[in-house]
Order: sequence, then structure tokens, then C-alpha cells
Amino acid sequence: MITIAVDAMGGDNAPGEICAGAVEACKEFEDIEIVLTGDTEKIKACPCQHPRIRIQHATEIIDPDEHPANAIRKKKDSSLRVAMEMVRAGDAQGCVSAGSTGAIVAGGVLVVGRLPGIDRPALGVPLPSIEKPSFMLDVGATVRCKPENLLQFALMGNIYSRKIMKVDSPEIKLLSNGTEEIKGDDTVIAARELIEHKDTLNFQGYIEGNDVVFGRADVIVCDGFNGNICLKLSEGIMLGLKSLLFDEVRKSLMAKAGMLMLAPVVKKLWSRFNYEKYGGTPLLGVKGAVLKAHGRSKSPAIVSAISAARKFIEEDGAGQISREI
Repeated sequence: MITIAVDAMGGDNAPGEICAGAVEACKEFEDIEIVLTGDTEKIKACPCQHPRIRIQHATEIIDPDEHPANAIRKKKDSSLRVAMEMVRAGDAQGCVSAGSTGAIVAGGVLVVGRLPGIDRPALGVPLPSIEKPSFMLDVGATVRCKPENLLQFALMGNIYSRKIMKVDSPEIKLLSNGTEEIKGDDTVIAARELIEHKDTLNFQGYIEGNDVVFGRADVIVCDGFNGNICLKLSEGIMLGLKSLLFDEVRKSLMAKAGMLMLAPVVKKLWSRFNYEKYGGTPLLGVKGAVLKAHGRSKSPAIVSAISAARKFIEEDGAGQISREI
């Protein structure tokens, strides 16, 4: 049985949607049990009754505007830290939270602990794209990177793509401002020289931002600053296009009629780029499965995040990284 600790108090829709997602995940996967961490009374007020769900009481909550490392250190009875303590103690094999990204990264390093050989952790996210999904890292854990950090990200991304996403020989590219070898800043150029000398990696040079949406790499490596901007820009464009489309449709009766005919196609297209399908964002480089769910997650996204954690645990993702690094 796989035990996953879920921070019931993290995210915009906690604890209701978190608890609902936990129940649905238990219905979908018979080999998991879930521990909801947080205020017992508030959790019990939600629909969270299932024989494989139990509650671990926690009296504190980490707010998004708190300093991440300070909050993790000082709020030892916060729902997030309690979930991570369970992973460190071996009482859970993984944890999921839709709470503060900074606190999750800080907790992963300070509580769960880094893997040997990894200097900085990386948040990796499967990006929906036109041709094939890409795995981008880092998207927010390590804002400023040294070339050695980017090399380690490439190694971890290669392992995740092979073991979790089942890509035989992942094509790895560095995010840059052009595809020519002379492009990129000093850090990117130095990282390229390190990565291309690794025989175990199928390194294919640089990728520009406009090629990311087409999925023209299996693994895209970048620092957390640029990766986070790229991720949020992509999400904003999709939401903006959806809003613009429906605004224009409302202005015309003919457009409304056409939309009725196109509705199945639009629904299918939106589903391909819906973040709720792609699970949580794994924090790679720590001793366990630590998954960051979207802050606006509702129950379907929580189910996907728990599913991603379960798969990472089944494939021994942390162990694979540790052994290969």
C-alpha cells in the first residue's frame, strides 16, 4: 500500500476541494491510502469519508505571502511541514500540496532533504504541446543557476522523462534566445558545454521560446526564473485566448450558431491544454516524492497530482535519480 500525505490546508480552494480530490483518488486507485494533514475539525466538515483516508492534525497554515524558509522553520505544526515530516520519517512515501511554491521548495530541502550529488532542486512540469508533451525544469525552485545546476537538471529531466513519461531516448534542449551556438548568456553557454559532453544524454542544443509550444524537445532545461515566466506566460495566453473567443462569440448570433457546431472540437482542444490533466509538478532532487499542485486546484487537479505522486513512488523516481546521479 502506498501512503501519500496531502496538505489539506494548502491552496485557494482548501480544504473542500483537496478533501474531495483525496476521496476521488482513493476510489480510482485501490493501492493508495491518504493522510490529510491540517485542522481536524475543518477537514471533517468536508466530504472526506473513506476507509483509506485518515487525518493527521496540524494547527498552523503557511500563507502564500510568508517568507518560505522562515515559515517552514518556525511553523513546525503547519499542515505542509507535518506532511513533509511524514515523508522524512518514512510514514508516507510522498506528499502533495497546492500551497506556497516557495514553502514547498524550502520544505523539500530543509525537511525532506536533498539527494546526494544534487546541489539545488528543480520543479519540473509536463507541458502540453501541439506535437508531444515536453518536460520543462526548472520552473521556479532555483531562480538563479550555475552551469553545474543546469547540468544536474538535464540529468534529472532525462531520468524523469525515461522512467515516468516513458520516452526511450529523450531529446534534451536548453532554453535560449536562439538556436545558434553563440546564443545565450555566459551561464547557458557554459551549461551547454557541460551537457553536450555527457554521453548518457541525447543533447540537441538550444530551443527558442516559440518552439516550446510545439513540443520540439522531450526535456527543456532552464533556470527557475525564465522557466516560471515561460510557464505562466503560456498559461496566460491559453486563458486569454479562451476568454477572447467566448467574448467574440457572444457578439454575434451567427458566431453562436457556429460555436454550437464547433463545441466538441473546442472542448477537446481545451482538454489537451488543461493543466488539471497533467498532475502536480514534481520537486526533483529531494529524498521522496514531493508534488506541487496548482494553487487554484480543484478536485480533478488534486486527483491528477496524487496520481503523479503515486506513479513517481511506483517507479522509485527519487531512487532512480540518486543511483544515476
